[in-house]
Amino acid sequence: PVSQGVSLLRGHAATMVPMTKKDNITLIGMPGAGKSTLGIVLAKRRGLRFVDTDLLIQEGTGCVLCDYIERNGLDAFMAYENRVIAGLECTGHVISTGGSACYGKEAMEHLSAISTVVFIDISFKEMMRHLGDLTKRGVVIKDGLTIEDVYDERLPLYRAHADLTLSTGSMGTREAVEALDRLLAEHGI
Repeated sequence: PVSQGVSLLRGHAATMVPMTKKDNITLIGMPGAGKSTLGIVLAKRRGLRFVDTDLLIQEGTGCVLCDYIERNGLDAFMAYENRVIAGLECTGHVISTGGSACYGKEAMEHLSAISTVVFIDISFKEMMRHLGDLTKRGVVIKDGLTIEDVYDERLPLYRAHADLTLSTGSMGTREAVEALDRLLAEHGI
């Protein structure tokens, strides 16, 4: 069941489809957790659409995340990310957020209102194995913090915002999507 004629951002279409909590599924978690990959596969599996908020930000700014952060700074990036996510309007979507979305109060309140929020939980070790070059990924790391500090800072935020949590450990994509689909089904989603 895919909605037709739905704008992804407020004010970009004359008609908007009313939203209900279970109409969307949002994936949150650290960079490298597999949110985008799992989101794409889950959307296909469930006949939903997929949206990656990092891609919406790149489309809106006209540049990749790391360039935007380098030119405008972390605070400007996080404010922009918060506005984009808080303005998201969609139904029948799997939404993958950037790892720093958990810092945006309005963004997280909005996602909680329009979707079931699932925290994709991975260990620090697994995250580092998946990450690669942090500067090219546009990972938000405040001055004076290490990536481990960021991991420790974000974990309680993800947990606080999540309706459900999936610990993927060293699961492959297929196994993780099956586990995610089962978790959602067990909760009537």
